[in-house]
Amino acid sequence: MKFKFVALIAIAAAQFVAPTASANDQMVQSICAYVADNNKNDLRKALSDNRLRLKSIYDGIMCNGLPLVRHAIKHNAADTAEFIIKQLPGSQVAKSGDLEWATSNGFAASPILEAIKARSAS
Repeated sequence: MKFKFVALIAIAAAQFVAPTASANDQMVQSICAYVADNNKNDLRKALSDNRLRLKSIYDGIMCNGLPLVRHAIKHNAADTAEFIIKQLPGSQVAKSGDLEWATSNGFAASPILEAIKARSAS
C-alpha cells in the first residue's frame, strides 16, 4: 500500500515537472525567433512577461549553436543586437569573442560591431 502511494506521488510530480522543460524550450525558441526577426519589442516583452533578465539567462541560450549576439549578427538584426549588448555587462561583452568571430566569418562590415566595441570599452 505504501509503495503504491509513493509511486502515485512520483507520477503526479513528473507531470508537473515535464511542462516546465517544454515551456523553457518554447521560450528559448521564441527568443531566438525574435532575435532573427530583429523584433526588439517582442523580445523585451517576452523577457518582461516572464520576469527574466537577459544578463541572467544569456549564457544558457543558444540559437542554432550560436550565442544570441552572434545569432543577431548572422541575421543582420542590428536593433535587437544593440538591445542585447546594452543589457549585458561590458566585461561580458568584451570577453565573449563576438567581435573576433564576426570579423573571421565575413561580418566585418556589420553595424553591430560598433555597438560591441563601444560596450567593450565601457
